[in-house]
Amino acid sequence: MKKVLFALTTTLILAIGLTSCSTNSPKASAEKFLTGLLHYDYDAAKSVSTEDTKKMIDLMAQFSAMMPDSIKQAAKKVKVNIVDVKEEGDKATVTYTTSDDPKADKPEEKKLNLVKKDNKWLVQYSKMDGMNEGDNPEITNPSADSTATTDTTIAPPADAPAVDTSKH
Repeated sequence: MKKVLFALTTTLILAIGLTSCSTNSPKASAEKFLTGLLHYDYDAAKSVSTEDTKKMIDLMAQFSAMMPDSIKQAAKKVKVNIVDVKEEGDKATVTYTTSDDPKADKPEEKKLNLVKKDNKWLVQYSKMDGMNEGDNPEITNPSADSTATTDTTIAPPADAPAVDTSKH
């Protein structure tokens, strides 16, 4: 009788443990999507994506077919670190960093949006999501003299004769 009771208790604890580690959470979906996307495993990324996101991933897959295998192998070393998850009803925002960030001491945090459809968390990714402010150095790193304005009018050469613009 003790063996049966022990077996039932162990089974119950195991079942609770497995269900508490849900794979249907914003964090799990984001990890699967980002890892798939960064490692060129587009089927994995599509498995947790909205329909619009799947179309974008299909386009990315076509372009990546031209990439050399050496780049794809190097990409498999990139790790995703989920920093924060904010759930608000059927929407969630996941903040993450990647190990390939050149600023190793303080990696740039990026955001990923998810939506809950049919009780499943799916990534809602667009091409604009990949264009963070940090991706455009002209926006985030203006020149040292950021107060100077650029004159866009065209001036005549210095040795050109003066033109009288007044009417007679």
